[in-house]
Amino acid sequence: MLSTMQDVPLQIRRIMEHGLNRHSTATVDTAEPGGLRTSTFAEIGAGAARLAHALKELGTGDGDRVATFMWNNAEHLEVYLAAPSMGAVLHPLNIRLPGDQVVFIANHAEDTVVVVDNSLLPLFAPLLPRMETVRHVIVNGPGELDAPEGVTVHDYATLLEGRPATYDWPDLDERQAAAMCYTSGTTGDPKGVVYSHRSIYLHTLSLVAPDVFDLSFRDKVLAIVPQFHVLSWGLPYAAFLTGCSLSMPDRFLTPEPLAGFVKASRPNKGAGVPTVWQGLLGYVKATPDADISSLTSAVIGGSACPPVLMDAYDEMGITLLHAWGMTEMSPLGSLARPPRGADADAVRAHRLTQGRFIASVESRLIGPDGSVLPNDGASVGELEVRGPWITASYYRADDPEKFHDGWLRTGDVGHISPDGYLTLTDRAKDVIKSGGEWISSVELENHLMAHPAVAEAAVVGVPDEKWGERPLAAVVLRPGMTADYAELRDFLGGEIARWQLPERWTTVPEIPKTSVGKFDKKVIRNQAAQGLLDIKKI
Repeated sequence: MLSTMQDVPLQIRRIMEHGLNRHSTATVDTAEPGGLRTSTFAEIGAGAARLAHALKELGTGDGDRVATFMWNNAEHLEVYLAAPSMGAVLHPLNIRLPGDQVVFIANHAEDTVVVVDNSLLPLFAPLLPRMETVRHVIVNGPGELDAPEGVTVHDYATLLEGRPATYDWPDLDERQAAAMCYTSGTTGDPKGVVYSHRSIYLHTLSLVAPDVFDLSFRDKVLAIVPQFHVLSWGLPYAAFLTGCSLSMPDRFLTPEPLAGFVKASRPNKGAGVPTVWQGLLGYVKATPDADISSLTSAVIGGSACPPVLMDAYDEMGITLLHAWGMTEMSPLGSLARPPRGADADAVRAHRLTQGRFIASVESRLIGPDGSVLPNDGASVGELEVRGPWITASYYRADDPEKFHDGWLRTGDVGHISPDGYLTLTDRAKDVIKSGGEWISSVELENHLMAHPAVAEAAVVGVPDEKWGERPLAAVVLRPGMTADYAELRDFLGGEIARWQLPERWTTVPEIPKTSVGKFDKKVIRNQAAQGLLDIKKI
């Protein structure tokens, strides 16, 4: 027996049209030198329609990849709406990847059009001659670009000028490709994940729920997480679905201009990686007239939030909420809101987890022998997930080791409580295997960063003749502060079992980071192996 329900396809155009029809006066603030520029959803929608007309005239058809090389701004949002709604495929390029990887990704995806912010032209120009399938480059803002033969350069504003402010958006198959993003390629070549209209629509519905990001037309969100990083965690589409206004910081992500932008735009919620929040905190603490008091909460993801950072924002009345996900998951998998009625200790304990799995994300833990482990809060295994916005394969790339009986192997190791809260103890590639036992590098790092003299810390496994592998702690000290290794080891001794304490220590000027702000531990491992670090053993 079939239902009597109407079969209306789930499409990004319907998210956009809802935002335009019901929330046309909601706003998008874009940071600019010395201030901000405000656009309404109605103006963004008109710009998206004009862009769709322009792209169609340039020959963009169904399935053609429209890439972006841009910051978070109003024009980038227009591409987010126009490209998939007209039947093309949105493809944000990660501007922080090495140039060779950007070229590989553009060629692998077969991008035909690239929209580029003028401030990024010096970074983009050397890459363009090696982009084999690109035929048009659209530059947002004044700027000159020497293009190779066969590539036409357009000015964004001029290209859109005089075109209709409406577009006859087509009805598309909801399983049709809408957007694609690539993994950061920390091991091997980056791999492409292709999202459908259906998967983005369902992910957006879950994202805005009260137990998740809790977004409505009463909110304004500071979108620090880049639009080139897993579709800015879905915030652009969540905004149009709910009428939530957006604060887009463009290229102004260092602490001083970011604090000024928050003061001017007055968002009440935010989303971004820990490193940006850490930098903003330091600036606010040191600057009496800095004002980020409009913020009440922020979702933090990409890597684990140090408890000391969470505590510091609590003191300012801003609640940091842990979230976890992956490019392969669109990206959201879990978010850490404490259960109702929990006491203070339980609230803190739940907030320090990666959160409770959200509806439609199924999870299981797999032990070393391949068995499924119980969700008892103690059994530790590799996490596998499945659901309607989780990829089943990579684009034009085989990786059978990543997929297991219809489940995605996340590469994360941890445990799950009976009520569905996930605690990650490490990445499978980062867990330290010492004498047949596992040591969590993340746990060591979080406790180290609670020391008042430590700004950042990364812990990696290094070879050891007796135990196979032992932890090496690399620390970054705060300016003007000192701490010897014995003091730091004793500090850890109050929280960590003695056999897990590092014997090897080094001080570095900064922790290497990936293009999305995560600690790049393979760099530290390689430096240690090559004898490039001043390692002391205590």
